[in-house]
Amino acid sequence: MSDNSTLERVRSLVAPIVADLKLDLYDLEFRGGTLRVTIDTPAGSPGGVDLEQIALTTRLISREFDHHDPIPGRYTLEVTSPGLERSLRTAAHFQREVGKTVNVRLRGAGGDARRVQGVLVSADDHQIGVRPEPTKADPAPEVRLIALDTIDRARTVFVWGPAPKPGSGSGKARRAATGDGETGVAGDPVDDLGDLADDHDDHDDLEDDDESLDGWEE
Repeated sequence: MSDNSTLERVRSLVAPIVADLKLDLYDLEFRGGTLRVTIDTPAGSPGGVDLEQIALTTRLISREFDHHDPIPGRYTLEVTSPGLERSLRTAAHFQREVGKTVNVRLRGAGGDARRVQGVLVSADDHQIGVRPEPTKADPAPEVRLIALDTIDRARTVFVWGPAPKPGSGSGKARRAATGDGETGVAGDPVDDLGDLADDHDDHDDLEDDDESLDGWEE
């Protein structure tokens, strides 16, 4: 079974659970034996996902996977919130972050032209508009339009705000619930939140992650 078909099978099981909890399925990745399910509060919500929501989501997904076994072999299930500096991988990701500061790295560009940082002023299914940060040389920069298929990777830039808290859960596989910058590895029983593990590096860090985006989803 290909990774794409596995993800589609997983999505069909996870999406209804997340929707029933009045949350958004922000992202879904299966890489290196880890299935990472990223959940978020709906766009425009006053706060982010909290520990109890992550723990409950982990428990419900674990139960569903125990019944349907969508991934052969052993794997790690990680339920997480997007983080303070969230990865932007799809058109929908950009569309919900309009008005925020973003950092974009472009494919096939070199030097200073490779990176653009500024306020995301527009986003549709094909391109985004970023107003670069002012400089002494250009105190009032014009909006730069960037095609989505030219973006290597992108993320929001943290300015100010509290980090959502992590949570944990457990199930058939080694499963973890992750908050912003922390990972909780669950023990038994499922309701036991356990001790949180040490902080880990953000898997979507723009500087260190050498993997390119696989494509844009609408």
